[in-house]
Amino acid sequence: MSFEKFELNAQILAGVQTCGYKVPTPIQLQSIPPIMEGRDVMGLAQTGTGKTAAFVLPILQRLTQGSRGHVRALIIAPTRELSEQTHHAIGQLGRRTGLKSASIYGGVNINGQINKLRNKIDIISACPGRLLDHINRGTVDLSRIEVLVLDEADHMFDMGFLPDVRKIVKHLPAVRQTLLFSATMPEDIRSLANDLLKNPVDITIGHIAPVETVSHKFYPVQMDTKTALLKDILDKTDVESVLVFTRTKSRAKSVALQLDKSGYKVTSLHGNLTQQKRQLALDGFRDGRYEIMVATDIAARGIDVTGISHVINYDMPSTTDAYTHRIGRTGRATRTGDAFTFVTGEDMGLAHSLQKVLGEKLEYQSVDGLTMSIPVDDSTSGHHHNRGRGMKPGNNRKKFSPKARANSRIGQRSFSASNRSQWAH
Repeated sequence: MSFEKFELNAQILAGVQTCGYKVPTPIQLQSIPPIMEGRDVMGLAQTGTGKTAAFVLPILQRLTQGSRGHVRALIIAPTRELSEQTHHAIGQLGRRTGLKSASIYGGVNINGQINKLRNKIDIISACPGRLLDHINRGTVDLSRIEVLVLDEADHMFDMGFLPDVRKIVKHLPAVRQTLLFSATMPEDIRSLANDLLKNPVDITIGHIAPVETVSHKFYPVQMDTKTALLKDILDKTDVESVLVFTRTKSRAKSVALQLDKSGYKVTSLHGNLTQQKRQLALDGFRDGRYEIMVATDIAARGIDVTGISHVINYDMPSTTDAYTHRIGRTGRATRTGDAFTFVTGEDMGLAHSLQKVLGEKLEYQSVDGLTMSIPVDDSTSGHHHNRGRGMKPGNNRKKFSPKARANSRIGQRSFSASNRSQWAH
């Protein structure tokens, strides 16, 4: 099936074609028709399945009809990166419609946003906190909202934004279309959905488990040898680009600094950076100036970069759901990828839980002189235990050896036409 089957406005379809989208993803196939019919939708889908376009396209279709010059659609997201990503998608897919959008989030001067909001905006992509600031200042009018989207709702819950969301909803018309998308469905999100959605179409794409196209390797390691193990993996593994996750902001900064001193093209992304520095880091990672990004979980659902070949959990995530979100950065939209996780003694409880989820896809790895002995557990008897480097045979990826780093060329990874055919936001 092609996007033509949705009978989109010719201007929107032109944007789809310009972006290089060919075949709708499952979440798009199931979500776009009921959204275009005006139904409320609750979509449960993993990160990296194309759900941004699943709600952006029907919103654009709706807004091409009717009056303009006031805010008719509101998309609420948990992070600045995700808000900006959605705003960018609207700009690309709707570039020929004349519809105007704005992204609203904290960390930047509010006056520039106030000026944008005066410019007859049709769609707002916002983070809850800064949007409430505008509501309280009277600088945004949400009284004519027709469509509300809650994107990454479970992440908003994790970050404590649900009370703000409920406050925002009080300023919206009672009669509206509401769409909620989430990668997981904790009880608080289900309760929110029950309160806000009216007779919704429930859409679940697969089971909520780590992306099927990703391989998973665990490395038992002492805390003080993690960085040495990380460098060893980077030097010996065939990779394209690598996203490294740490638990804290200070560790993200420290690990990135150590890698930089060792000659790697590395940047970091964490909450202590200004919005300008965060954007520079993301842009540099997208266009290939940086081959490695070290990030905290703030980036887990806000990075939209195609071509990430490896996710490395320098620190074990706090939950199985958090693991799913992290490794959702690789193996996106049917691409393949690898997830490496460093497991210390205190992480073994969660490691066992993940073994039950991953099953045969999980392999334990051992690197002489750097890892600990592999834990023995009856429940893992079916898992592969590999000694040595655990590296894949040649797969046309470059290695981060010193020579390869010196000779590497910058290559755009995010917005090329070749990637567009496989990945639709």
